[in-house]
Order: sequence, then C-alpha cells, then structure tokens
Amino acid sequence: MTLETRRRVWSAMAFAIAWACAGRAVAASEAGSSPLPARPNVLFLAIDDLNDWVGCLKGHPQVQTPHIDALAARGTLFTNAHCQAPLCNPSRSSVLTGLRPSTTGVYGLAPGLRDVAELRNHVTLPQTFTRAGYYTATCGKIFHDGSIPQLLQATEFSTWGPAPGMPKPPQKLSRIAGGHPLMDWGVFPPRDQEQADWKIATAAVEQLRSAPRDKPFFIGCGFRLPHVPCFASQRWFDLYPDNRLIMPMVREDDREDTPRFSWYLHWKLPEPRLATLQRHNDWRPLVQAYLASISFVDSQVGRVLKALDESGRAERTIIVLWSDHGWHLGEKGITGKNTLWERSTRIPLILAGPEIARNAVCAEPVELLDLFPTLLERCGFPARPDLEGHSLGPQLREATTPRPWPAITTHNQGNHSVRTRDWRYIRYADGSEELYDHRIDPNEWTNLASRDEMSETLRELRRWLPRIDRPAVPGSKHRVLLYDPATKAVSWEGTSIGSDDPIPNDE
Repeated sequence: MTLETRRRVWSAMAFAIAWACAGRAVAASEAGSSPLPARPNVLFLAIDDLNDWVGCLKGHPQVQTPHIDALAARGTLFTNAHCQAPLCNPSRSSVLTGLRPSTTGVYGLAPGLRDVAELRNHVTLPQTFTRAGYYTATCGKIFHDGSIPQLLQATEFSTWGPAPGMPKPPQKLSRIAGGHPLMDWGVFPPRDQEQADWKIATAAVEQLRSAPRDKPFFIGCGFRLPHVPCFASQRWFDLYPDNRLIMPMVREDDREDTPRFSWYLHWKLPEPRLATLQRHNDWRPLVQAYLASISFVDSQVGRVLKALDESGRAERTIIVLWSDHGWHLGEKGITGKNTLWERSTRIPLILAGPEIARNAVCAEPVELLDLFPTLLERCGFPARPDLEGHSLGPQLREATTPRPWPAITTHNQGNHSVRTRDWRYIRYADGSEELYDHRIDPNEWTNLASRDEMSETLRELRRWLPRIDRPAVPGSKHRVLLYDPATKAVSWEGTSIGSDDPIPNDE
C-alpha cells in the first residue's frame, strides 16, 4: 500500500467516524434534544452535455432559458466553471467521489466507480447524506447509467426513481444515414409528455411532494437533454427558425496550430466531424435541435423549481444546477465533447439558497470538484481531508472573492487543461502544449505555446498539472487513450494509431 493510499484510507476512516457522530447529532436535533439548527435541504439538478449555451452565460445569442436564468438571479452564477473530465462517467464519478480522474484512474465510460477496488468503499456525496439521516432520492441520470449495481443502489440514495431513456422515432431523422443510433436530431416526439426529461421532472416533483417533513432531504434530478439524440417537440424548434439561426463561429484553419496529439483524444467517435455535417447539410439542423433541446430541458427545470417553491421548503433548500461537461457544435472541426478546450470544459454552475448571495456573478475559475466540500460545509458536515476540491463558501458569500486555484480538466492519463481567469494551458501526454489568452482570444483560435515571450506564463501554469496521474484502471474501455512515453506508441480504444495514419476528419 502506497503512502498516498494509506493517507486516503486513514482520511476515509476519520470521516466515517465524524459523519457517524454528525448523523447522531442530526437525529438528536430532529428529536428536539439538541440546539443544532435544522440542516438545509439539497436539490441537486444535473443536465447532460449542456455547454455554455445558456442565457445567463451568453454562450449563444439566441438561446432562451428563462428558468435557468431566473435561478441564477436568485443565487450565484459561476461564469468560469469547468468539469473535471469531458466525458460522462469520469466527470460524474469525480463529482460524486470528490476526486480527480487523474487520482481515480477512471477515464472511460467503463468501469463504474464501485467496480474500482480503491473506490469500492469510498463514501460518495449522496451516501454522505443517506448515512446522516437525510431522506435521499434520485431520478434520471446522476450517476452514469449502469455504474451503480442494483444491489448497491440503496446504499447511495434511499429512493431510486425512474431513469427512462430517450424515445426513438421509427427511423432516424438526421440526414446522416447509418452510424450510431444516438447520432440523431429533429422534431420528436409530438408531445412533451412523451419525453424522458418530462418523466424525470415528474418524478422529481413527486419526490419533493412526498419527502418526509421531519427530516431534511437530498434529491438528485438528472436530465438527459441536450445529450444526443437531440429531440424536442415542434414548439421548441419554433423558437429558433432556420432562416434566422445564428451559427457557431468557426475557423476552417483552426487546427493548424494545434498538436497532432490533440486529435488522439477524439480519434474516432460516434459524433460526426464538422466536415461530415457540412457535406450532408446537417450542421444547421443539429445546431437548431441542440438549442431546442436546451429550451425544453429548461422548461423541465422550471417545473421542478416550481414544485420546490410550492412545497414551502425553498427557503431551507440549497439548489445546485450543473452540467457534466460541454459540447462542441463545429468548433475545432468537431462535434461532441472529449477535448480539453473551452467548448468542452465550460459548464453552467449555479448555487442558490440560504445564506447564498442573490443575483451574484463569480468570474473566478471553479471546478465541479468543489461541489462536494461546498455542500459538506453548507450542511454542517465535517470537512473531508481526502477530497480534492475547495469549498465555494467564500464566493457564495461574496462573489468577487479571489481563488488561488485554477480549474483542471483531464481526459485520459497525461492530458490536462489548466484554466485560470485569463489563460487556458493544455499539456498532452506526449509533452505537446497549447496556450490561449482569453482576454483577447475567447474562441481559442491562436495557440501561443511556441512563442518565446510566453515562457514565464507557461512555467507558472505547468506547476498546476496534477501530481497524481494514474494510468487507466483495469477494465477501462470506451474513449480510452493509452500512450507509452518510452515507445511513443498510441492506442485508441484498443487499436494502435500509427504516427503517419491520416487524421479521420470527415467521418
């Protein structure tokens, strides 16, 4: 057992004792035998694959998200928030364990966190609340689908609601024939009530209504859209008429100053390249469908927030809204996630509730990793020394409070992005680098890493690269990139990539 592993084991044991005591204190408080104030509730809203195309983030000039914008006005909006991994399973595993992907070694869509030996007994975020006596419930996608075996589900959340998949039309609607069945978008189904996210919102509404009144609750509600397939009924498409649709800003030569290794992170994926969409005249329909999906899921966020307000418990509830990662819609020549650029890492993050500043905007770099320690602090739990994030408490009190830490995103071993207020620095496993100055280049079009005058900036940013950088855990698969620095051999999803293999930029 390594020194680092021993440290984490002892930290976990110490926390286990501490939260057991905290659980007893909660029970005593509820019984009226303790002066401790009642703990706040938590409403934990996750949105799948939502980038910064949200009204309050100004990521797209036409997007309509009135309910998310209203939530931002009643709390604190983090405009420089980033995911730990640009892929569902490692991102969600990081949020729920409070550990970086470079620490857990979870980089792909498999394995689930409970199938990793070192994480089998790790106390997760929802488990913390369940063990402390909260009523805990979930519906939709909070953990990555299938990552928690059914026999273990009750140890995470006490109540598991429905997590329906997306409905599918009889035939694909996309103009790109064949390919992965998820790569589809268009007007479907005809009624909102047939959508997966309508059913998930309905389940969350029922959980809020039925939550016991004699104990606090932690309710997780995970929406599926705008993850592909991007389906929405006609009313949401009508918000974005094709003849007035504003398309993302792209440069045809945008990849000329990026390392070849940047392609390896998304070498061959189900998500189509921009060239493919353009060839099939399917770029505009995808952008329109993504926007329509966002507005529909915003309406479902509104339904859940309305139910919370009607419950009479909103004043004692911390609301957290987040997305697991962003999504490209043509920028850098691709669609999908799986990159270390702004479009893939930047996400909406809003916290609202008791003792949280209202209508506040924080521009400091923050991470999804910060949610675990923040909620522990806000709900009166002991601090966890094994968690790798930092509480957002100072920023929730005063949004302009500086933070000394950048936001770090990792995609497979050795590939990391460091995001500060002004800079994005990327280092790939082969040592190649990118550097972007967000003060003058918010689109990340000009890589400055090779310029001599940037040497001091690069030196400063390199020191934030993760010191723990584990290889992929056993059983890793799907979106897994392996690199051997000794031989310079590269493998993508188990298939070798030759140094002269042509880049698949139109598939």
